[in-house]
Amino acid sequence: MNLFELFLLAVGLSMDAFAVSICKGLAAHKVSWKEMVCAGCWFGGFQALMPFLGWILGSRFRLFIENIDHWVAFALLGLIGVNMIREALTTKEADTVSDSFGIKTMFLMAVATSIDALAVGITFGLLLDTVAAIVAASLFICSVTFCFSAAGVKIGSIFGLRYERKAELTGGIILLLIGTKILLEHLGIIQL
Repeated sequence: MNLFELFLLAVGLSMDAFAVSICKGLAAHKVSWKEMVCAGCWFGGFQALMPFLGWILGSRFRLFIENIDHWVAFALLGLIGVNMIREALTTKEADTVSDSFGIKTMFLMAVATSIDALAVGITFGLLLDTVAAIVAASLFICSVTFCFSAAGVKIGSIFGLRYERKAELTGGIILLLIGTKILLEHLGIIQL
């Protein structure tokens, strides 16, 4: 996985946190740098932790599924991507998001928005061989998510819900494309 692919993956994973951050900004109305940094740290931190935990899980099963690892990566990324697209396209009542940036509220939101990162981490367990590679990937994902989340809080306080669905849709499409690329590379159909 090259740096550009990792960046696209990080953007895709950060879209849930970005959408929730927009809602946090909308609920809070007026936000300061403190709230922006708080959201960035919570969401970015969990987006770093979950892929690492998933990598530990995935690397344990690597020997058992080595022959079909590309199908597993495709399935996991595809399911996450399709789910994000489905959520973006369904007409649903706007979720009410608390304007609190307290520990309990932020912890629950950070866990909820990073479950997909755990599944991607399992995929990393099949693709990345070293601890250094997963630490670098996790920190990169953390940085991208931090930026998107901090910006999302500010955008939400200014523009509201206009961009929430577009963010989820974009994230889902990116994850689907990355999963498809992994599958096509392993099948020898494309070589990048």
